[in-house]
Amino acid sequence: MYLALLGMLWFCPRLKGQENSFTINKIEMKAEPGWEVENGKNLTLKCLVDIITTSKLWSQHQLLFYKDDILLKNVTSWDKEETFFIQAARIYDRGNYKCKVILNNKEKTTSDYSVSVKGVPSPRVTVDKMEVMEGSMVTVECSVPEEKPPIYFIVEKLEMDICKQRKEKMILYKNFVTLEFPIEEKDRVLIFQCQAKISFGNFLEASEFTKSDLVTVRETFSTPSFQIIPEGEITEGDPLKLKCTIQVTHMFLEDRELIIQKDREIVAYAKHDTEVTYSPPLAKVEHMGNYTCKVESSKISKVNSIFINITELFSKPELLTSSSHLDEGGKLDLSCQIAGSPLANFTIQKENITITNSQNFTKRVWVQDSGVYRCLAAIRNVIKESDPVQISVFVPVVRVNLSILFHTEVETGKEIMLFCKTDEASWPIHYKLYRHNAVVPFFEKTLNDTQGLFHTFQASKDDEGQYYCTASNRANVPNSPKSNILTIKVTLAPWMKGLIAMVIIGAIIIALVLMARWYFLKKAKAKQMPVEMSRPEPLLNSNTEKMQSDSNMEANSHSGYNDDIGNHTMKPTTEHKEPDHLNMDVEYTEVEVLTPDLPRAPERRGTETVYSEIRKSDSGESRRSRIEGSLDAT
Repeated sequence: MYLALLGMLWFCPRLKGQENSFTINKIEMKAEPGWEVENGKNLTLKCLVDIITTSKLWSQHQLLFYKDDILLKNVTSWDKEETFFIQAARIYDRGNYKCKVILNNKEKTTSDYSVSVKGVPSPRVTVDKMEVMEGSMVTVECSVPEEKPPIYFIVEKLEMDICKQRKEKMILYKNFVTLEFPIEEKDRVLIFQCQAKISFGNFLEASEFTKSDLVTVRETFSTPSFQIIPEGEITEGDPLKLKCTIQVTHMFLEDRELIIQKDREIVAYAKHDTEVTYSPPLAKVEHMGNYTCKVESSKISKVNSIFINITELFSKPELLTSSSHLDEGGKLDLSCQIAGSPLANFTIQKENITITNSQNFTKRVWVQDSGVYRCLAAIRNVIKESDPVQISVFVPVVRVNLSILFHTEVETGKEIMLFCKTDEASWPIHYKLYRHNAVVPFFEKTLNDTQGLFHTFQASKDDEGQYYCTASNRANVPNSPKSNILTIKVTLAPWMKGLIAMVIIGAIIIALVLMARWYFLKKAKAKQMPVEMSRPEPLLNSNTEKMQSDSNMEANSHSGYNDDIGNHTMKPTTEHKEPDHLNMDVEYTEVEVLTPDLPRAPERRGTETVYSEIRKSDSGESRRSRIEGSLDAT
């Protein structure tokens, strides 16, 4: 019965509230300790609702919490305040938060509230070994278990707070990274440190660096050390011994090699051993310099260097010669000298064959004496050699011959090949080709050959003439012997001869045709000129009448008669038919006469021209006259 009564008390106000009026006056959010919080600190978000109703009892409503528009919490409450608790806030908790209230068919939402989380938790750093050997690897793990990826990790290898190596890596799907670091030959006590960076939108948060435990490095083998015998000052001729040694850890089982090198030259080496020795027979000045001892394994290399100074016992000898270029029969003087002139044993050699065991040497030379000479000096078992000297003995070319391949008569366009050769002589030989009486050669060349010089060129008519050549070496310069004189004749090729003949014949034929044509035209014109020049030409009042008159005159002239309109006389054409030589000597007289018009045209005046023919006299003279008359037609 008590339960039924409580139920009625619970439902009655609700039923009554549904009939009452209400409004959501206000909704807001608050954060404790604030909207910006340190990473790892607790954060409480509160949603506060202000509802006004006509009922005296508070109405039941629904509250929802969102982060970046994603629902986080949904609760039904009678209270004016609800909370959302974030324990140990992290970077991923950063964002925009809001809450919403729903009461019956009414709802209201707050604006966005931005939550900022500062800092990144310190990462955890671990190493797989606390003691390692040179050449091995150390694995370092760095993690931020409290955060979510992506995370950017920075891991550094330190010794005495000096960064020796740095690696960076972005991890997209895990909150830890695993990296390997090589242990080098100079590493002794190492520490590794790690930093984590997390980006959120345009913001980037970074942790402090966290250090690992110490890592101790053990040597696989020591740095090489030198031992020089004898100690102190070393002079040429002293015994010399250079030893390089190392100490090896008994746990190191890898292959190794010791090397002694001078500059870039390896002078001694040893494998699988702890020492290597370089010992030349006797110390010489050329043994002075910088020496390096290097010990190498597959991954480790250690080096040590030392400078060895050697005092020179005597300077390098020099071979002096009277001349390095001689003619056959000339005198050669050789002398071996040392600066300071100390007592020494001398030897002079040619091509490594001893020619004398004295300091000086003299002889008459022939071509077979050409070669490389040097001298050696010895003091206290120290032998030094001079620089080599090249001695050249030249034989003069007593005779030079110039010849041509094939024939001295060459067609145009064909190759001319000249061959200048000499008798036996010393190289090099300088050949020159000349045209006869020319001062400057048109071709020259130096050869190490006595067989001669070839020169080829295309033949043309300009190449016709006389040629000779000279050949000389050091023994007969500047008096170079001359060869025989070679005469070359260049003829036209058959096809060129045929072409020229065709051109000449064609020109003659064309000239004959033109002359014949000129002759016949001139003859025809001479025949026609007397007839035309003797015909009178009346004056007409119009172009039409003149054209008719001209046509009539031409018709009459062809018919053999000459119609003189002004005089009304007719002359037979036979009067002009004379021999050709007479026609050529005929001159004409032109007479203009003014006559009255014909009775049928009394008003018209006319001018008539009368031609008369004057033949030349026997003496060939001729004359021409022009008579003009005027008659009054009225």
